[in-house]
Amino acid sequence: MARPKKFRRVEFFPEDTYFVPWGKPKCEMEETALNIEELEAMRLRDIEKLTQEECAERMNVSRQTFQNIIDSAREKVSTALVEGRSIRIGGGYYTTKHCKFRCLDCKSIYQVNFERDKYSCPTCGSKNVICSKKAEFCRKWCERE
Repeated sequence: MARPKKFRRVEFFPEDTYFVPWGKPKCEMEETALNIEELEAMRLRDIEKLTQEECAERMNVSRQTFQNIIDSAREKVSTALVEGRSIRIGGGYYTTKHCKFRCLDCKSIYQVNFERDKYSCPTCGSKNVICSKKAEFCRKWCERE
């Protein structure tokens, strides 16, 4: 059995999530999907100028995983710019300190660490879980798939 995929910690969410080259109709071009954690990796390394080790620590991943994430992000952005593709930001495997989940059966409140935590309580295994916050932020970014 494969190891469950661990969520990456993200602190920043963009207001603008879609970019289109100037003068091209959106319906006539290919789209590149950039995950939230890929954008976070570029922000930490390229804008905040943190070291790879500091970035990995902030995202709660290993240095190698961080390097894989940022390599993927840079390749996607470069390809989109060179080939004139649109860029859509969204999705991915991430968690944030802003949102915790609550089990309606055992009443525990927990941080999402693995993909399975969005669908079942890590304490009792119940599938009766919801995002504990009802703010606009949660409705926008903690969508269930």
